[in-house]
Amino acid sequence: MSNENEAIKDLGAELYDRHLAHTHDVAFILSVIGSEPKKVLEACCGSGRILIPIAQAGHDVTGFDMDDEMMDRIPKKAKGLKNVNWRKADALLDDWGKGFDVVILAGNILFNIEIETDMAYKRAQELFIQKAADSLVSGGHVFIEYSPYAPNGRTLTRSGQSCDDDGSIVWSWDGTDDDGNYEKSSLTSGAFNEETGMLRAKAYFEQRLANGKVIKEEHDRVKHYATLEQIHGWLSNAGFVIQLEYEGFDKKPLDDDSCSVIIYARKK
Repeated sequence: MSNENEAIKDLGAELYDRHLAHTHDVAFILSVIGSEPKKVLEACCGSGRILIPIAQAGHDVTGFDMDDEMMDRIPKKAKGLKNVNWRKADALLDDWGKGFDVVILAGNILFNIEIETDMAYKRAQELFIQKAADSLVSGGHVFIEYSPYAPNGRTLTRSGQSCDDDGSIVWSWDGTDDDGNYEKSSLTSGAFNEETGMLRAKAYFEQRLANGKVIKEEHDRVKHYATLEQIHGWLSNAGFVIQLEYEGFDKKPLDDDSCSVIIYARKK
């Protein structure tokens, strides 16, 4: 790989670490799984933002992801830890493993699944929950953070309630790495079909490398906006019983205006 290609790939991973450095989800996860060492699996673990502190707390953790550049950032964070492992795997196509006490589906992964097969998005979301169940021992738990970008004002339980400011820009970030490479990314909310729950959006990407090269790209993004009722159904079908359910990490109860949900469910 050329130095330029390495800069392009590493820049995205570095900026992801910078922008997503919050720890409130980690604190919540540690509070619900307890201090007794558990065997923990994180699907789509990225650069180890959650994986590493869970291991540092004394749990035996395993993570997998498809992004080499993100996982390349884990070894430095995991230095000195003997209880953390990670591997490259496709969450939809590969086996997740067996015998885990806790499976973590964090980072809004159910809404951010990258579909590269002919599998329907809704089916992929349901499959994530089923694979979590298959990986758990009886009595094990799944942690789910689901905070979809509320399309056209859709909440988790009803339509017509606004969850965002203007419904145009879902997210946007930019930054420059230590080598002077700049990146800006954004996603627009696009068009939402209330009947199918499908959201069609546009992702914009721009990089200005230190060598003067400029890269601009635009991609279509298709996502399925699962309702709370659908998630509850998938959990029930997979043999889960919900033990904790909140709007967010501050443990605020869910209501009709909720646009996000935190779930901790036990496998029967």
